[in-house]
Amino acid sequence: MKDEEEQTNDRLNESSSANPTVRSEFDLIAQIRRRTSARASAASSLQPSSLVRGIGDDAAVIKQLSGRDTVITSDLLVEDIDFHRDSTRPNLLGHKALAISLSDIAAMGARPLWALLSIGIPQEIWTSDFIDEFYEGFLALARQYDVTLVGGDVSRTVDKIVIDSIVMGESASGGEIFRSGARPGDEIFVTGNLGGSAAGLRLLEQGARIEKAITDENEWHLIQELLLRHLCPEPRVGWGLVLGQENLASAMIDISDGLSSDLNHLCRESEVGALVDSTQIPVEPLVSELCGRRALDPLILALNGGEDFELLFTVSPENAARLPTRVDGVSISKIGQINKAAEGVLIAEGSRVWNLEPRGWEHFKG
Repeated sequence: MKDEEEQTNDRLNESSSANPTVRSEFDLIAQIRRRTSARASAASSLQPSSLVRGIGDDAAVIKQLSGRDTVITSDLLVEDIDFHRDSTRPNLLGHKALAISLSDIAAMGARPLWALLSIGIPQEIWTSDFIDEFYEGFLALARQYDVTLVGGDVSRTVDKIVIDSIVMGESASGGEIFRSGARPGDEIFVTGNLGGSAAGLRLLEQGARIEKAITDENEWHLIQELLLRHLCPEPRVGWGLVLGQENLASAMIDISDGLSSDLNHLCRESEVGALVDSTQIPVEPLVSELCGRRALDPLILALNGGEDFELLFTVSPENAARLPTRVDGVSISKIGQINKAAEGVLIAEGSRVWNLEPRGWEHFKG
């Protein structure tokens, strides 16, 4: 007599994918388990931890070795607050759900290893292809960074999609990079370019969509790139690993709320001040090209836009010379220096200096 799981697998094997209109949540779990079990076995032999039990029980079990710390982060995405269903694609949403959590692990200087994903969806979404495409995007990015999905949950909501992404990573014991380690004299760096995600969001708000044709072909390609900056961000996992494993950064945070807000977060935790040179902030070139046509200020987008998911970090002068120029093809820019707390968090443009107020994203801003 076959047990319930074997019967479920037999049903799923009858076709390449379960019919969304008739499958149960247990069918979905079994389908995802089949897609991830082989990878979990391979990952266990390669990664410094080993997976004892993944999808299928009430909780995942990970065998931890001595001398290693587990780093855990959780991110919540709520429809019409953090994303809009009509302005993205399911696979891009799946990608972003994992990307924002990978960015948090990178900001700790740790290596991501395991993921948990829970999603609540309305009935009409359940009976469509949405959930399959969503997991395709999530799992594609997981494969890119050797992250194994080991569990989660699925439930029904009344009318909105709710996503909870949890990622667990590892670092050498005591090797994590916190927001609280910056000291006066440290240099301030950011990875990549800033403002692209904010520009993409503005375009979405104006009605732009992925692959929606417009008259100007050159502008079409520009708009598509900026939309993807917002809808499909790339976490800086490689930079996080280098900065953590080589003990290069004294403090670090990922830019999710905006440079102005996240630098203030870091300075508050470190009890320091900062001076940023506005001319050194690496504004996304596509933003500068587009803003002239849209009456937008590239610097404001770079400072306050948020969701670039670049890394903002500080480095002592003696370690600055050890920094690589690029990791995974992504460069860094020195944008300022850490000062004493009494000097405040400032930004300069030539001889003009003013307070850099935190004006990035807040969920409960009035």
